Amino acid sequence: MEDEERLQLGGNPDWMSLLPAELLDVPLWNLAIPGSHDSMSFCLDVSSPVLKSEPRLLRVIDMLFPCWTRPCIYRWATTQQSVLSDQCDLGIRFFDLRIARKPAGGRKLFFAHGIYTLITVKEALGELATWLDTHPKEIIIIACSHFESLTDEDHCQLADYIISLFGKKLCSSEDIPTLRSCWCRGQQVVVSYDDQQMVLQHPELWTGIPYWYADSSDPKKVIAYLEEQKHRGRPDGFYVSGLNLTEDAAYILLHPLQDMRTLTLRALSLLLRWASEQQPGGGAGGLNVLCCDFVDVSHFCSLVIRLNYKKVLAAPRAVCTVPRATAESIGCCHSNQAGHPT
Repeated sequence: MEDEERLQLGGNPDWMSLLPAELLDVPLWNLAIPGSHDSMSFCLDVSSPVLKSEPRLLRVIDMLFPCWTRPCIYRWATTQQSVLSDQCDLGIRFFDLRIARKPAGGRKLFFAHGIYTLITVKEALGELATWLDTHPKEIIIIACSHFESLTDEDHCQLADYIISLFGKKLCSSEDIPTLRSCWCRGQQVVVSYDDQQMVLQHPELWTGIPYWYADSSDPKKVIAYLEEQKHRGRPDGFYVSGLNLTEDAAYILLHPLQDMRTLTLRALSLLLRWASEQQPGGGAGGLNVLCCDFVDVSHFCSLVIRLNYKKVLAAPRAVCTVPRATAESIGCCHSNQAGHPT
């Protein structure tokens, strides 16, 4: 198929707009969506202190020997190497954003994974907003979590900024988003916010998305864990299956010259083989978001996108609920007889 051949080329900047018509009315949580684990870890600041949430032993050693601990943590905590717009071009549509406030960073918010990032939250979200402007039929999921050292005021300001930045592009948490419904309404962004108080105050924000990860450095254990979770049944709505490997602080300190990239590359063939056997959908074993480290060093994105072609889901064809006058004014189809928007 022409679309599938395009997926083989490596770049997938508009893959959602190319999906078969049969998938346009399927809830987004029943599609296979590529995601990046710790999406902002490509810009970690090797001069920043270790997070307060890290093990006490690691923080004590960092106070005594920062010139040794921080480069070591940098090598193990770096799990991506592409900026967000490049990840979007690869096909990534789920972003794992772990937000933090630096001890001496003023009111600016950053990201963190072991240590803090150089790029601020506003800079990163602005980059995504700019990319979306040039790809109007692509929909991204932004998962905000962890919130290291954030105050109530920080949360309020961050939520207000997100709502102001994306505006009408935000998908309401009260809707069931599909490609067709999002296109009709001009919506492109699902923001999950892992703080229930803020979610209750803002219907534009979605509750935290479950993330399955094995907390192991052994790819066989990662696969066994994901298989076990599948048999228990998938959550309702969005959820993430993590192919990412995890090392504990003791291992990192004992292997200062190794790095996460080498560990990931050794395991990728086994992890991607398992991924290629999965299928999206609402059944007990149905895959939704699949996250990986170093998404630009393999065919991970194309592999996950192609899962949507394995079995065209037999979803009922729904008529667009947007009023006809509004639909015509925005160029949205009001009938799905043709199978795709006009």
